Amino acid sequence: MPVNRLDYFAINPEAVRAMLALKPLTPGIDPGLRALVELRISQINGCAYCIDLHGREALANGETEERLSMLARWQRADCFTAAEQAAFTWAETLTRVSQSGAPDSAYEDVRAHFGDQQVVDLTLIIAQMNAWNRIAIGFSHEP
Repeated sequence: MPVNRLDYFAINPEAVRAMLALKPLTPGIDPGLRALVELRISQINGCAYCIDLHGREALANGETEERLSMLARWQRADCFTAAEQAAFTWAETLTRVSQSGAPDSAYEDVRAHFGDQQVVDLTLIIAQMNAWNRIAIGFSHEP
């Protein structure tokens, strides 16, 4: 596979900067949870660049190796809180929306653990992470 098919930042820096500008506008989600959600989405999408990046971010935010190693199988792990599990369910549901249809049960679960602002911020993070994965994969951006 070719590496870095196009330098998308050099070609359209204004659009990339606009995408980057969203991150500070979603403060309702703790940086540690954000990194885990971004990592989980990147695992689902198979984005090596983002898996590497968000794994390192999670470690920098104090995440443990144990929890990182269990993230791909979080449903079977007892090291994640109910709120984290709800966030992972919402992230997986929206990442696989063509298969899941975003059922009420996933929405109700995330609403049970997060306030309005947090649900909106989490949803924006999920949408943006899926967009970044598609950009990195599409342009063969590797770690």
